[in-house]
Amino acid sequence: MGSKAEQAEATRAELVRVAQALFSERGYEATPIEEVLARAGVSKGALYHHFPNKEALFEAVFRTCEARGADRIGVAVKDASDPLEILRIGANTWLDMTMDPKVRQVSLIDGPSVLGWERWRAIDEEYGFGLVKAVLQAAMDAGLIAEQPLEMLAHMVLAMLGEAALVIARSDDPQRARGEAGEAIDRLISALSRTSDG
Repeated sequence: MGSKAEQAEATRAELVRVAQALFSERGYEATPIEEVLARAGVSKGALYHHFPNKEALFEAVFRTCEARGADRIGVAVKDASDPLEILRIGANTWLDMTMDPKVRQVSLIDGPSVLGWERWRAIDEEYGFGLVKAVLQAAMDAGLIAEQPLEMLAHMVLAMLGEAALVIARSDDPQRARGEAGEAIDRLISALSRTSDG
């Protein structure tokens, strides 16, 4: 028999799992909290023990999606050694993920509106900023890009990826937007390289 802490963690995980399935399928607004509770087999009291409101439950779902995305990017780049190639592969893996309507719904459509722009950006940076910063530092250390203020460059690269993802999410033709975004980001990453100076 599991401890109370283990049971509580299992309940929390089930709430997040069920909410993620419903939010990604229908969207935040179209998902009544009562349905989450019914599907998870959890009482309202148990929900409020873990999450003060529906928005807090959504934030937990959003963080789970961000962590999975970071893991997927980590797997995609694991065999690459050149920092700019790692950046290129990571960027394109993220753009590929935005082609999944469920990722778009939680991460790009509901994320900013439910959490608010500032909170959405802050959480997004928790998962993406460190990765981007480390790759850019490695590229500078290897002499592949010019020395420059690292924090600002990392913010700019992350903003570029975020904006590309939002354009894809809101496009009438996500496939075309994905292709255009990939080409633009490849050119911008190439432009960072010292070899592009001529």
